[in-house]
Amino acid sequence: MALPTANPGVRLGWKEAPAPGLGSASRLALPRRAAVTPHRGSRGKFPVAAISLDDYLPMRSTEVKNRTSTGDIKSLRLITAVKTPYLPDGRFDLEAYDSLINMQIEGGAEGVIVGGTTGEGHLMSWDEHIMLIGHTVNCFGTRIKVIGNTGSNSTREAVHATEQGFAVGMHAALHINPYYGKTSTEGLISHFEAVLPMGPTIIYNVPSRSGQDIPPQVIEALSRFPNIAGVKECVGHERVKCYTDKGITIWSGNDDECHDSRWKYGATGVISVASNLVPDLMHSLMYEGENATLNEKLLPLMKWLFCQPNPIALNTALAQLGVARPVFRLPYVPLSLDKRIEFVRIVEAIGRENFVGQTDARILDDDDFVFISRY
Repeated sequence: MALPTANPGVRLGWKEAPAPGLGSASRLALPRRAAVTPHRGSRGKFPVAAISLDDYLPMRSTEVKNRTSTGDIKSLRLITAVKTPYLPDGRFDLEAYDSLINMQIEGGAEGVIVGGTTGEGHLMSWDEHIMLIGHTVNCFGTRIKVIGNTGSNSTREAVHATEQGFAVGMHAALHINPYYGKTSTEGLISHFEAVLPMGPTIIYNVPSRSGQDIPPQVIEALSRFPNIAGVKECVGHERVKCYTDKGITIWSGNDDECHDSRWKYGATGVISVASNLVPDLMHSLMYEGENATLNEKLLPLMKWLFCQPNPIALNTALAQLGVARPVFRLPYVPLSLDKRIEFVRIVEAIGRENFVGQTDARILDDDDFVFISRY
């Protein structure tokens, strides 16, 4: 069967009627609200949207608000850096978001990063950011740990956002080092010291994005604080081993390295992009011992996910799987048609039953995507 070729000069628009088969570029059908079914390979049924109240009321008392210890966060092995889906007008699609969080829980993820790089926190207002953290806590806070990305280039902003995040009940904060403006080693330590007293904290080191490495002497200086849960480390295996030898909790920030970081270099687990798509398999990778066969099977997907800066490929993939609408907040735009075709082949190789969602992976036309510049 011939695969489609690019169709230049198409007009951007929104289409809802699906076209079957791989022989033509197909359209994404919007899910109807009525039917509620478990995703493929799930362990049980779950609601598409979490709308009922439970007994987790984060502002009820200091005891409840602070019920998560740093030790609780240190024990997590699979944390998903979760995607934020959008409606065609650019607002959050909370129904799709709730469904995706449920799929993470059913797939074995123990925590979610809300509004991180993958969740496009940098494209949100702080009001949106804190609202999404609070929504996640209130709907899912008894079933999964909610880690809010409240880091900022500005210490004042990071302090304020972290206060708000813990006020709405998040279990831990994720903090990147000040980016673009950067600072000295002493400035890095002072920045993190300003936010650490508020609650359990994961430091995020990703020099490719921040423009500045957080050197080991900074992490070692901060490790004396009781609220340091650990580090999401993206520099590589040797840096991971440097910390684990000193008893510092580390999560790999690189999906393609996480298996070896976990089983050969002592990492506790991974903060993962790929687990948005294959949470069950990522759970197995972190819990079931060395498994070079499974790791090799997943590597093509992991490499595809980072063929362009994250979250471009993930956003494209979730749209192709029908889990999120094909709506992009600019400056993100979808992967090219040849990469969308490649994703369908990757899904077939790994097995559709291992991926989130109900529909077959589809190849979308260029004009199926909606780009939002004002929202």
